[in-house]
Amino acid sequence: MPSRSMPASSVMLNLASATSSAPMPSGSGAGSNPFFGDLHMVNSIFGHSEDIWVEGEGMLHAIYFTKSREGNTWSVSYNNRYVQSDTFRMERECQRPRFLPSAKGDNIATMVAGILNKLRFGKGNRNYSNTNVFQHAGRVFSSAENDNPHEIDLENLGTLCSWDVGGDWNMPFTAHPKIAPGSGELVIYGFNFVKPFLTVGVISEDGKKLKHKADLKLDRCAFCHEIGITRMYNIIMDMPLTMDLSRILRGAPLFDYDAESYARLGVMPRYGDADSVIWFDVEPFCTFHLVNCFEEDDEVVVMRGFRIPGSILTGPTLKHTADEEPANQGLNEEYFSRLYEWRLNLKSRAVTEKYLTGTDVALEFPVINDKYVGLPHKYAYAQVVDAEGSMAGGCGIVRPKFGGFAKLHLEDKIKSGQDLIDVEYHSLGRNKFCSGATFVAKFNGANEDDGWIISFAHIIDAQRFENGPREFKRHQMMMFLMRLSNLHTLICYPGYYQVVVRGFHLPNSAIMGSRKKEHVHRFLQATFKNKNEETFSLVRKEVEPKNKDSFRQILNWLRY
Repeated sequence: MPSRSMPASSVMLNLASATSSAPMPSGSGAGSNPFFGDLHMVNSIFGHSEDIWVEGEGMLHAIYFTKSREGNTWSVSYNNRYVQSDTFRMERECQRPRFLPSAKGDNIATMVAGILNKLRFGKGNRNYSNTNVFQHAGRVFSSAENDNPHEIDLENLGTLCSWDVGGDWNMPFTAHPKIAPGSGELVIYGFNFVKPFLTVGVISEDGKKLKHKADLKLDRCAFCHEIGITRMYNIIMDMPLTMDLSRILRGAPLFDYDAESYARLGVMPRYGDADSVIWFDVEPFCTFHLVNCFEEDDEVVVMRGFRIPGSILTGPTLKHTADEEPANQGLNEEYFSRLYEWRLNLKSRAVTEKYLTGTDVALEFPVINDKYVGLPHKYAYAQVVDAEGSMAGGCGIVRPKFGGFAKLHLEDKIKSGQDLIDVEYHSLGRNKFCSGATFVAKFNGANEDDGWIISFAHIIDAQRFENGPREFKRHQMMMFLMRLSNLHTLICYPGYYQVVVRGFHLPNSAIMGSRKKEHVHRFLQATFKNKNEETFSLVRKEVEPKNKDSFRQILNWLRY
């Protein structure tokens, strides 16, 4: 993996080992977080049905940075807890799974499973809250596409309530809402497999009122995981990755990506309706995560996101064998995620689209400085796919793993006159994989990239690679902070064994607060891969490092 340069020195904070009574997981490969062991599979007279890899109960992981009253030392503590949705509580009380898997399998089996779930429990599937964490109006929520957000108590990670915006939002709620620049309003949407297929909403800055709600009157249920915003507009993705119940009756899968179907992007005024949306036809694509959108010269809306030609929603597979070296398998374009740009001219209705990164590495899960959401910006950050680690299980199965980070210089081209932008890389090293990251801006920072990337990282036991789906029997977790103006300056809290399995999403920004007159910086991760029921905390010993000047500088950057 290329890099510009390595740092001359790094500041390392060696914290004392912590202990926990929680058992180590039996496995930590890519997959879900089922409360009762592995993903649920059912065989019946109707056939086979199973959960897909994005299902599983949501678990929150929090890191707390706490400054002492004397001001000369900091302590770091950890906590985790399941999100207590109504279906989670029901199954926990029964001590067994109640819902039949209905997302994948034989068509009749999945249809019958959904019907039986609906008849028994009033809903076709569990209410997962396993995808993202966001903040609005001083409150913190966990979220997923199939349910309302759940408010979280930051002090103990307890689940307070389900949020339906005063009863005005009675449909699915996006996992990735956006705070509108200038107004502070929360732009949301929900998609459903029955009409209305896609509804957009705007919540007031104080979170008390649904100010606007519009059915966009789509003629299909497009699986939209993201929404874009600018100062004036909402950006809608109508992709050919769809959900259709009627397909099951025809012997086709519930989820399907049709590369021969149409794709379009919609530019909608903030308080617009279906008739006010300007639609732009684009090349068929699948994009799960956007980097950002913004307006340019009062004419052009620029949208950037990670584009793949296919879909991995129900689980990725590649045509390779276990004994085939990843380096010899070539580029699999169907799942290769690259940064892409769409420029939408509101006057001429013209569209320009192009890739901004090459095929040297695949990228996903972008983050930016939240101050620039909906506005022009220079930088973005993403996780880098580790191709060898992702295909280590063999048998044609891919378990995505990310082995480093990239800093995207969006305004700097590799060569004059070319489309590809300049990218810096930081590799974690062989057999080290990271979870989703978050951007923490420097307090009163003058530049866009004044801040830190924070993430969990995992050191995997390489001797277990050959064992297939359960190859990772042991792993060591470290949490690190990376200074972004120099991508390779790394501050680590390494060395403790703990159940923090790899997750995908982090909040759009770090969540900061104050507790008992101590300065606290909170770092939350939503994951869906931990298998332990109990809640526990790790409190680290306070440490005063040898390099006090560097440490004081770090603490100043971390303060709020």
